Amino acid sequence: MSRNSLAPGAAGLHLVSDLPLLRPDEQVFTAMLDGWRNQQLARNLAFSTIEGWEKTVRAFVRHADAFPWTWSPQMLDEWMGDLRAVRGLKRSTLRNYQGAVRSFCEFAIDPAYGWAATCEERFGTHPIQVVHEWNAAVHVEDAEADAAKRPFTQDELQAFFDYADDQVTKVRGRGRKGWLPAFRATRWRGVRGRWSGRGLGRSR
Repeated sequence: MSRNSLAPGAAGLHLVSDLPLLRPDEQVFTAMLDGWRNQQLARNLAFSTIEGWEKTVRAFVRHADAFPWTWSPQMLDEWMGDLRAVRGLKRSTLRNYQGAVRSFCEFAIDPAYGWAATCEERFGTHPIQVVHEWNAAVHVEDAEADAAKRPFTQDELQAFFDYADDQVTKVRGRGRKGWLPAFRATRWRGVRGRWSGRGLGRSR
């Protein structure tokens, strides 16, 4: 297969197979990251996403003191435990870190890119997927922010808007001024709710 026909990020585009390396571990890892970056660029991912994921993978390498072809799920478990118990990172942050490592492993073990074969040839072992269902955080809540910062749930918004509707009715029933602007505000909210598909607000 010619170099021109290789997929973006393939090992053959970043390493010459028969060329000896002075620092093979570091050089192969750097080439893998370069290949992963090219693959992500080909997928049209945002530059901020690519840079953030690369920083995450580098951080995992430093913590595990191991390169990707010797990673294990236990290493990831220890890193996640340290990040949560010692550094106190939030679940959403941990899940993002796990997503970055999972994506990198998927790239590294994909036969289309040839990195597993390259590692097997140079180091006698190859990368594996270390993020699985049993050691990855699951997104089970609509919002994982602190309670003081989280957005309203749909039920809470419905209750709030129902209360606003009731206040308009009460103001109008007392014959007081100001009910018409309030009514218009609640109607505008109702139109926006219908446009968003949420149907918030009650019809009068």
